[in-house]
Amino acid sequence: MATAERLEARGHDPGEVFNQPPPLKQEDLFGDDRALVEAVAREDGDWAAPRLHQLGRLAASDEAIAWGIQANAHPPVLRTHDRFGHRIDEVEFHPAWHRLLEVAVEHAVHALPWREPTPGAHVARAAAFYLLAQVEAGHGCPISMTHAIVPALRSEPALAAEWVPGLTSLGYEPGLRPPADKRGLLAGMGMTERQGGSDVRANTTRADPVATGGPGGEYVLTGHKWFCSAPMSDVFLVLAQAPQGLSCFLLPRVLPDGALNGFHIQRLKDKLGNRSNASSEVEFHGAWARLVGEPGRGIRTILEMVNHTRLDCVVGSAAGMRQAVVQAIHHAAHRRAFGRLLIDQPLMRNVLADLALESEAATALGLRLAGAFDRAGANPQEAAFRRLATAVGKFWVCKRGGVVVGEALECLGGNGYVEESTMPRLYREMPLNAIWEGSGNVIALDALRAMAREPETAEAFHDELLLAKGEDNRYDAALTAFEARRGEDEAEGEAQARRVVEWMALLLQASLLIRHSPHELASAFCAGRLDPRRGLAFGTLPAGCDLGAIINRSGPLSQP
Repeated sequence: MATAERLEARGHDPGEVFNQPPPLKQEDLFGDDRALVEAVAREDGDWAAPRLHQLGRLAASDEAIAWGIQANAHPPVLRTHDRFGHRIDEVEFHPAWHRLLEVAVEHAVHALPWREPTPGAHVARAAAFYLLAQVEAGHGCPISMTHAIVPALRSEPALAAEWVPGLTSLGYEPGLRPPADKRGLLAGMGMTERQGGSDVRANTTRADPVATGGPGGEYVLTGHKWFCSAPMSDVFLVLAQAPQGLSCFLLPRVLPDGALNGFHIQRLKDKLGNRSNASSEVEFHGAWARLVGEPGRGIRTILEMVNHTRLDCVVGSAAGMRQAVVQAIHHAAHRRAFGRLLIDQPLMRNVLADLALESEAATALGLRLAGAFDRAGANPQEAAFRRLATAVGKFWVCKRGGVVVGEALECLGGNGYVEESTMPRLYREMPLNAIWEGSGNVIALDALRAMAREPETAEAFHDELLLAKGEDNRYDAALTAFEARRGEDEAEGEAQARRVVEWMALLLQASLLIRHSPHELASAFCAGRLDPRRGLAFGTLPAGCDLGAIINRSGPLSQP
């Protein structure tokens, strides 16, 4: 007798589904996230809470979840020529992609600090980015670059006056048309080339002046870019070799007369993740561009943009961790094995609590950085802290994202390995933030360089760590050990860069949790991350940690 027949003979319907968790229904991705709500409030963004609740409810809706699924199930398609052989260089996207961008733009996720330059604006904007990144990460790329280009353009008032109004508009209008004819604009960036990668000084793209006369001088660009993300954007910041050296240029896709601007898309990248977003290889064939910043100082000019996108790498990684942990806790709260719910089994509770610690620490660090971006203009201490802490946070949080999502996926077992769970999409996204805007070695060395060339950054960072001193013996011991080893690690040079930056990140996260999170959570973080006897895998928190309190703080409201 077949198995199904035997079960049916015993009174079991083989089509019945039981011991499976119900669909996760979140009401408000903002209001349900206690760590996020608290971080927004303490970093001066509480005024934005009503709009964040509104966006959080939209992000939790079935409709928004479907946009994310559809945009990734139907990736962009490149059309280089029309049927008559004319070059068109267009990328077609699914309507869900356009809806995601429309929502982000309507909520000013691309422009809030520039439209409303009030205390906490960067924090409110980071929180909004965090919410939408949980729905779908790929559309965050053009949103991030559009946000980040504005401070770079403001170094040239004439260019800023021409472009910033469109880049900060709340209208989204896809398609290639002259910028003056569109309700709103999006921006991209092109730095790396196939022969150099992160070593942008090895770039070979040539910029030949066609008109001079000070800022915004006109040039013609000839060359290529190996990774050009969101190639359907309206305008790009790119690096090219001018007669005076590597310089930064503003390159529009369409010229004022409607002609395409010598920007040829060679192919779209077939990527591990971020599949909803088009990343491309492009060539410039006499593309018209305008100089931004001083000639020969292109890296310094474009770094203003890079610093803002690095913040989004941290926030986006924290968002992916948050959604993965919520999925894992929800599954464990409804799935039974060996006679008990998974969430009631001691080892699973340890794993879930450990993941929740990592998620909250990432969120706290990301929002603290956003607060520093808000305060940096008027506070030199915060500016110095931002410079170093952004690199430290980018290195560590983006590194941890992949292992957190991987462990959370394992909590779901085979149910997490299938596409319908969304866990594979979250997992595939995580390496991007670790690579984009500087991979691990580049970022770790940047942090060391900042401390060497700008000693005030190390002082500001250390002052931040001292704010938590005296509250936890393990933290105090780890801070003292770090201070004692700093000179030794620096003497060993670049080979120890990752070790130094890792400890800086852990101490910064511990400092934030000690000062701002419930005692049981901060204590468990110090035990699990700073104690030299700690385990290396998730789920190795020592006895005495209040696992239930940590899980309850981080779990979805649907948890029983």
